[in-house]
Amino acid sequence: MENLLLDYLPVLVFLGMASALALILMLSAIIIAVRNPDPEKVSAYESGFNAFDDARMKFDVRFYLVSILFIVFDLEVAFLFPWAVNFAALSDVAFWSMMVFLGVLTVGFAYEWKKGALEWA
Repeated sequence: MENLLLDYLPVLVFLGMASALALILMLSAIIIAVRNPDPEKVSAYESGFNAFDDARMKFDVRFYLVSILFIVFDLEVAFLFPWAVNFAALSDVAFWSMMVFLGVLTVGFAYEWKKGALEWA
C-alpha cells in the first residue's frame, strides 16, 4: 500500500504547487491592481459597440469578416507545422500539394487586401 501511495506523490506535489501558484497569482492581482477606471478603459472593446446596449442593434459586418480571416490564416499556420516537421520525409507530391495550398491562400489574401477587407477604419 505504501508503494502505491509513493507512486501518487508526484501528482499530489504537482497539484499542491499548482494550487499555491494560482492562489498567489490571484491574491497578487487583487493587491496590485489599479482600481481607477477611466472612460477609455471601460469603452467599447473590439466589436465597436457598447457592451450594455440593446442586443438587437445593427452590427458592423467587418468585425465578423476580420475574425473569419483570422481563423482562415490561423488554420494555414496549423497545417504548416506538421508539414514543416516532416519536411525531409515528404514526397514531391506532398511538397507541391502544400505549394498549391499556399498559392491559393496567397491569392485569397491578395484579393482581400485589394478589396480593403483588412482595413478596419
